[in-house]
Amino acid sequence: MNKGKVDVLLGLQWGDEGKGKVVDVLTPHYDVVARFQGGPNAGHTLEFEGQKYVLRSIPSGIFQGGKVNIIGNGVVLAPDLFMEEAKALEASGHELKSRLHISKKAHLIMPTHRVLDAAYEAQKGKNKVGTTGKGIGPTYTDKVSRNGLRVGDILDHFEEKYARAKARHEQILKSLNFEYDITEVEKKWLEGVEYLRQFPIVDSEHELNNTLREGKSVLCEGAQGTMLDVDFGSYPFVTSSNTICAGACTGLGIGPNKIGDVFGIMKAYCTRVGAGPFPTELFDETGARIRDLGHEYGAVTGRERRCGWIDLVALRYSIMVNGVTQLIMMKSDVLDDFDTIKACVAYKQKGEQIDYFPYEIDDVEPVYVELPGWKTDMTKFTSEEQFPQAFKDYIAFLEKELETPIKIISIGPDREQTIVRK
Repeated sequence: MNKGKVDVLLGLQWGDEGKGKVVDVLTPHYDVVARFQGGPNAGHTLEFEGQKYVLRSIPSGIFQGGKVNIIGNGVVLAPDLFMEEAKALEASGHELKSRLHISKKAHLIMPTHRVLDAAYEAQKGKNKVGTTGKGIGPTYTDKVSRNGLRVGDILDHFEEKYARAKARHEQILKSLNFEYDITEVEKKWLEGVEYLRQFPIVDSEHELNNTLREGKSVLCEGAQGTMLDVDFGSYPFVTSSNTICAGACTGLGIGPNKIGDVFGIMKAYCTRVGAGPFPTELFDETGARIRDLGHEYGAVTGRERRCGWIDLVALRYSIMVNGVTQLIMMKSDVLDDFDTIKACVAYKQKGEQIDYFPYEIDDVEPVYVELPGWKTDMTKFTSEEQFPQAFKDYIAFLEKELETPIKIISIGPDREQTIVRK
């Protein structure tokens, strides 16, 4: 029997690597695009035909006509934010209702989850994690403690299930003495629930496995990045789900033996949003220059991203835990005008040099090598033959250090500014 294939696309750093653009570029090669974790805290920015779109919950394959897109069981969904996002896409001419399928097993982010998020962060004081305040953590907490409300629940006795879950949250908030008013938010949220009912609400694990049995192909889309994985990231400054390749199996109900290629996305440098350790962070004008040239501001939050040089120790670790088969390098053009490019090849920790990613990274110092910059505007290039020698040398250096081929290179935000290497 002809078996289909599943490829996984995910971020290797602290998120914001440019996954949305690459999903959009790769979608024509697949029958289905499925998002496997995360929530509306992750924004994927796509630019093409003079338009800019920011997706938060909808998979980035939605723009390539006729392809089915699935929001998997591992995703947490806010009905009001989903409605806002979907209506904006429909208004710009993208038909969604027949092509976007939503897993019954995906958990719903309730208005009180957002209040709980704010209350827990306020309690932490100076130890704040720096969440986006979208209610992601409390929703995953309810999921794990078996108190969650799921998309499938809107199809049966929803009002009483919602009232019960809300009352439980109100008790917790009362014990925290946290004042709030969700009247307006809840009204829009319930409107979002009604809107959700217009979409195919499916047993996505059956749909995906049937798709594979028919010999069709699936691209799994991750959100955030490996360094934010709840198990393998820089804990506790992480997200609440598994962002790594294994998360595609649990977030979609696909067996690990079905996975083919694992596309790992990285920037030519490194960024991080929010609190937490960041070994190669730059606090000087070079860091500010990278941020300005790369427009490093959160797609959803607008927050300034912290910027630094590429960290090959962390990348080797990410490649290992994900089983990455191909690398995709984004934002190479941001470094077009630098005289010297640095790359972290090892850490110093407690006076010792190490080349692996340790349990704690808040006390490590980066060990850099310097490479000459290419001093060339690459944004108009259409093939790798046009790359300057210094950039070719940078690619060769990264491939040797990371022991993984770099197959796709992005040299600008537009869909067209993407070079697939031979």
